[in-house]
Amino acid sequence: MKTYFPPSFIAAKQLLVLAALALAAACGDTDTPADNKDTGTATVAAIPVINYTVGQQYPHDTAAFTQGLIWHNGLLFEGTGQLGQSNLRKVDLATGKVLAQTNNTDDVFGEGITLFNNKIYQLSWQNRKGFVYDAATLKKLEEFPLNTEGWGITHNGKELIVSDGSSNLYFLDPVSFKEIRRVGVTDNYGYVSELNELEYIDGFVYANKWRTNYILKIDADNGKVAGRMDLSQLKGIVQAQLEDPDNNVLNGIAYDSTSRTMYVTGKNWPALFAITLQ
Repeated sequence: MKTYFPPSFIAAKQLLVLAALALAAACGDTDTPADNKDTGTATVAAIPVINYTVGQQYPHDTAAFTQGLIWHNGLLFEGTGQLGQSNLRKVDLATGKVLAQTNNTDDVFGEGITLFNNKIYQLSWQNRKGFVYDAATLKKLEEFPLNTEGWGITHNGKELIVSDGSSNLYFLDPVSFKEIRRVGVTDNYGYVSELNELEYIDGFVYANKWRTNYILKIDADNGKVAGRMDLSQLKGIVQAQLEDPDNNVLNGIAYDSTSRTMYVTGKNWPALFAITLQ
């Protein structure tokens, strides 16, 4: 998720991840895929596999370090990251052309975005704040405080739903931005962390799991992982064109509810893919 940035940031991030892993180990939160974990004599049900069909492939700006993706009224909205490069943009799907763009200040590492009530909400990673824009003009309307890091954001029609790299999903009031509740995300082995870009679809939160080729389907009511998509084949298609395959990871989920098409891409990927869930 947060990669390809100054060494000081990398070191800080690695310390945070190591601390999280240590805590996870103490709590049983190993977050290992069900089909790879050694369970000894115990039998644990596998996480259901979500199958999909790959449709059309579209061009994607390789300069876009994708952090958030939205489909709205026939257009894509994309939030990008990296210090000095973060922005919010409106994009033509067919050509990948940027139609409009608003840049963040150089000290902001942009994160996930969502569109709610004709406004776009964008998170920052470590600045402890987010931004609200007019969806039509991309003009910034206000800033709001965050009590955690900002990773991914979506909404359920009533509340904003935010991830911060932990196993929590935070449900916020879209006006006051105060936390209403939180849900811990778990699979068959325990808590699941490093939830990145989010998209809310039919009562479930779909989340990129950072540094993997997985998208997790999470029950928004209880946090239980209800399914997992393996998009390794898409990473394989673009792999040879990536300058930094380890850091140019899968990230970005948008959903067209009319055609029931999901659009997915990755950080600095040359392509965006339309997929249909089976």
